[in-house]
Amino acid sequence: MSLILNQIRKAYVTPTGAEQVILDIPAFSLDQGEQVALVGTSGSGKTTLLNVAAGITTPDSGTVTVGGVEITRMLEPVRDRFRSERIGYVFQTFNLLGAFTALENVLLGMSFSSQPANRHLAIELLGRVGLGDRLHYRPSQLSVGQQQRVSVARALAKTPRLLLADEPTANVDGPNQQAILELMQTTCRENNVTLLLVTHTSEVASQFSRVERLASFNQAATSTSTPYSMGVN
Repeated sequence: MSLILNQIRKAYVTPTGAEQVILDIPAFSLDQGEQVALVGTSGSGKTTLLNVAAGITTPDSGTVTVGGVEITRMLEPVRDRFRSERIGYVFQTFNLLGAFTALENVLLGMSFSSQPANRHLAIELLGRVGLGDRLHYRPSQLSVGQQQRVSVARALAKTPRLLLADEPTANVDGPNQQAILELMQTTCRENNVTLLLVTHTSEVASQFSRVERLASFNQAATSTSTPYSMGVN
């Protein structure tokens, strides 16, 4: 699916009462099936951009169009359903459920889409990220890097049309980092899935034919690197 952001603005109020603009984007878009790496400094709004694109965060103004459907004006339950069926998200903070195993977390993620959960696919994807022997481990029994790999498998398992990935290789060692990146790119290419991946490393970004620097199209980027960051990345 294509992704189009038009005249997006998002701001927060700091503890002092001042307004801090995080996103001020006149235009940004990805074509269907395109794979793009997005780079930027810490606190420049990369995660906020992904959340807006996914419909998790509502912009103060502007429109987000995914696959020809404007999602900004949808009611929240409708937007949530749209996201669960068509958008995959690899969260920087993993968002795994502690009471469930790695396999159960992936299967649960699949259950929110319109397709029935596919246990065989879930096991295959966990195997491809090097966790074939950790299927029945809970998050507390996994390293940070292993939890990140479960998050990647969960996002891919629901066969999304748009995949948003927030630093998916940040907590993973070298060999597994490359395996994750290749899995995401190959799976997206085979299924014509649009991929927007946030990274801070040139090593990862160099493996994309299109690399965008947030500061080049976000007019607020140069003013967001302040001591108070609102948890914005």
